[in-house]
Amino acid sequence: MVQKSKPPSAAGQPERRGEPKRRGRPRAYEPDVALGKALDLFRKQGFAATSLDDLSEATGMNRPSLYGAFGDKRELYIKSYQRYREQAGEAMVEIFRQEMPLRQRLERIYASALDIYLSGDTGPRGCFTVVTAASEAVSDPEIRAMVLDGLTGLDKAFASCFRRAKEKGELPESADPFALAQIASATVHTIAIRSRARVPRKELEAIVKGAIDVMVGADAKT
Repeated sequence: MVQKSKPPSAAGQPERRGEPKRRGRPRAYEPDVALGKALDLFRKQGFAATSLDDLSEATGMNRPSLYGAFGDKRELYIKSYQRYREQAGEAMVEIFRQEMPLRQRLERIYASALDIYLSGDTGPRGCFTVVTAASEAVSDPEIRAMVLDGLTGLDKAFASCFRRAKEKGELPESADPFALAQIASATVHTIAIRSRARVPRKELEAIVKGAIDVMVGADAKT
């Protein structure tokens, strides 16, 4: 009996058995860009109001890709908050380090803060720490620790500014650098909240000027 030969497989290629099928889609995205998109969305909507579908649409990644790159929604939120703190720190650190008169330093710090808080394609987003992370800090110890670290770090940075200014004679001997630092930080927080409520920049700048006059002295020269 003549044995029939097997027909060749399609396209003349040898038949492959047991080869696993490819699943999902390739990583055709930039993780840094995707994280930036997630950060923008969390700043706008907060944690609870942002769904995985929202994040998938914003980043262009499906859920398996999101999980693979960043973990679950909470982990992505924490990574986004860390990115925000890095970016905000980069914007401020040089102003805190450079040598300049105290009033000028404070004016530049608050101007930079307002640039951050009033940014956003669909409207001012305020401060991630004050507007959204502080709410999550109530029930999440890790986020609470990050928020407290940020608040404490800002207090310390301002206190250092006031301490140097006191040493240079820009403040009276009776000035308390730490108390002034808390006032300075509180001013940051209030303009963050008001910017989120879409208070015009001109009104926010008036608040800043009044606070600086209290901290430095209305008659102090720049």
